[in-house]
Amino acid sequence: MALYSKDLGYLKIAGAVPSVKPGDLQGNREAMVKLYDEACKNSAQVVLFPELSLSGYTLADLFMQDQLLSEVLAELQNLLEVTKDQNALLIAGAPLAQRGRLYNCAVVLQKGKILGVVPKSYLPNSREFYEQRWFASGQGISGEISIHGKKVPFGADLIFSDPQDSRFNLALEICEDLWSPLPPSTFLSLGGASLILNPSASNELVGKNDYRKNLISQQSARCLSGYVYCSAGPGESTTDTVYSGRVMSYENGSLISENQPYHRGGHISYSHMDMFFLDHERRNSSSFRQAVDFHQKQIEGIRRIECSFPSEELKELHRWVDPHPFVPSRIEEREQRCREIFAIQSEGLMTRLAHIGCKDSVIGLSGGLDSTLALLVVIEAYRRLELPLSGIHGYTLPGFGTTERTKNNAVKLCEELEIPLETQDIQAVCNKQFQDLGHNGTDHDITYENVQARQRTQFLMNKANQIKGIVIGTGDLSELALGWCTYNGDHMSMYAVNTGVPKTLVRYLVEYVSHSYENSSAAAILMDIVNTPISPELLPPDKEGNIAQKTEDVVGPYELLDYFMYHVIRCGCSPRKAYFLAEKALGDAYKADFILHWLKRFYQRFFSQQFKRSCLPDGPKVGSLALSPRGDWRMPSDASAKAWLKDLEELES
Repeated sequence: MALYSKDLGYLKIAGAVPSVKPGDLQGNREAMVKLYDEACKNSAQVVLFPELSLSGYTLADLFMQDQLLSEVLAELQNLLEVTKDQNALLIAGAPLAQRGRLYNCAVVLQKGKILGVVPKSYLPNSREFYEQRWFASGQGISGEISIHGKKVPFGADLIFSDPQDSRFNLALEICEDLWSPLPPSTFLSLGGASLILNPSASNELVGKNDYRKNLISQQSARCLSGYVYCSAGPGESTTDTVYSGRVMSYENGSLISENQPYHRGGHISYSHMDMFFLDHERRNSSSFRQAVDFHQKQIEGIRRIECSFPSEELKELHRWVDPHPFVPSRIEEREQRCREIFAIQSEGLMTRLAHIGCKDSVIGLSGGLDSTLALLVVIEAYRRLELPLSGIHGYTLPGFGTTERTKNNAVKLCEELEIPLETQDIQAVCNKQFQDLGHNGTDHDITYENVQARQRTQFLMNKANQIKGIVIGTGDLSELALGWCTYNGDHMSMYAVNTGVPKTLVRYLVEYVSHSYENSSAAAILMDIVNTPISPELLPPDKEGNIAQKTEDVVGPYELLDYFMYHVIRCGCSPRKAYFLAEKALGDAYKADFILHWLKRFYQRFFSQQFKRSCLPDGPKVGSLALSPRGDWRMPSDASAKAWLKDLEELES
């Protein structure tokens, strides 16, 4: 089934940098047309050219020549002819005269018409810039300009919007506008523009690009918008300045695409902007809504200009799709992320222990990833509180599925870290429970598994009462999303330190801590735990004594499930969009039907298991996604998944 850009919320932007010659209007127009035609063939919906691209930016006093300005109008007419048979918007930079003043403008063309003209508001006039010598500011202008005998909307108050879908809308500001204390894009965003385009002619200086990138990132984040920046490049005069032709696209503060600067010929950089995600972010931001209300007077005069954004079949996506959204790919960033999360976890536990005046904690240790991470967090909290580690009471609770590998890892780790550990075999008490239930103890059903899980929690809770301590929860965020926990079993604790950590990040956190230990034996044990198959160990081992019950065989690969969780819950993606993105990001590792199968199972489990999330114990939020009913996520336990599953069934057909 073909998937189309507008159905999934994507708008394809082409940042086109032509090779210009200041004053060669015909040559510049021909260079722009060549790139525009190429962008249209590649299904671009918007083609953005740099500031004053039609005339050239570095003309200086030649801007005051009547011959130049008449040539600008003539070549604008030629550009209009080119757009008649194309669907994409063309945004060209041109100097335009109006009532004795000259304006630095961005002209928006589509289907043989000029839809609107946006003048530059802030004109740089220091150091190498002298724009006020030639141009007038467009700030406060809201009217019309006459071009080729026709009145065209003119002002910095224009939003170009698709009447068929109000989520597809854009506005413009020009170069220096971004550098001002209060950019025009701030009010344009509050007025509804979710994508800001910036045709620019910013020269290159040492260190300037880092500052410029910070500006774009911060403005797109504050405005909860997309931001595409396209700057002048080859051909501009290098008398005193050099231009690199940079094109950058940001989305809510994050860089989604960036070209290589200093191309000698004209070139195009594409990016797909996720308009649905931006709309989702705004709907979820109370601060953005309040800002709209507070500044009604400033935005009430903003004008909407109708335009159309053609849809394309999405065969490729011009943005990087992170296959592991919770885990940074760069080692340095990943270590920084782990350092921050580990600090948040330990700080949360420290505050809880100090608040209740508790010096004793109880933790069940299976030798698996989650309980190991929880133990490491507890140790860090005790060290920072300067509490004796003897207050950490570890228990292994072997049942019918416990293997020697996991049990030995738990025992050896506690020995190396000098943590008190006791073993309490639960098999006898579970067998007694089977008798009481009339269960034969040989059917490996849900009762067989959950009797063990609840017995472990019951022992830990009672032990905590006995020593006046608290039970530390070990379950992670991914398990909560799937409901992969026993209700009132491992589902419950007195403080859950892993509740905000997704499974794909748990192993990296354990690995991160292992690198900080001088004790090489402890580090080796931690790495063996990292490499142990994920399992609740509630079913008997295989004949060789190895883990037979592997979680990912039942719920699916956590790599996929965490990907679904991020895009479905954090980003609000539709099922078909979540599928599309997963295939783009992880299609080399998993077949399409495999991805679709586990996405369907994800929705089924997520909807059916809300009742477990509705009564979670306290625990620290560590990232942008959490499932606590007191924090990020509220949902009725009997909500229907029918509409979501229907979307996937249509994909299957």
